[in-house]
Amino acid sequence: MKDRAVRIVNRLHSNVYRRTDGRIGSHLRKAPVLLLTTAGRKSGKARTVPLVYLSDGARIVVVASYGGDDRSPQWFHNLVADPKVTVEVLGTRREMRAEVANADDKARLWPKLVKMYRAYATYQQRTEREIPVVILREIDPG
Repeated sequence: MKDRAVRIVNRLHSNVYRRTDGRIGSHLRKAPVLLLTTAGRKSGKARTVPLVYLSDGARIVVVASYGGDDRSPQWFHNLVADPKVTVEVLGTRREMRAEVANADDKARLWPKLVKMYRAYATYQQRTEREIPVVILREIDPG
């Protein structure tokens, strides 16, 4: 039931975000929100989810928290299978490559992520799994 509800909310949020070029849906509390599109690892179909993000220089950082569930979200499994993703921020789309943060990067980024969106600390307490942090880098067009 949770998975279905999450899919419905994500679809509605993504549609509103796109139709308004992010004027509606671009923040959750004070944290910025982007749209991440991955290729379904089984279907190959485009799958889009709204996610809170942190800018880290030219990189974008997202968290595969799934609200502290014991499972990682489907989008995370999709980008592990195919790290080429599309990111939309306020109507601007960019092709990016995803990689799971290593221990050093996560140790540096996690406090910044929690400061931006405090619920991440609660989510980590809810689950025994180590919540992955994902770094997105723009693909060099050349």
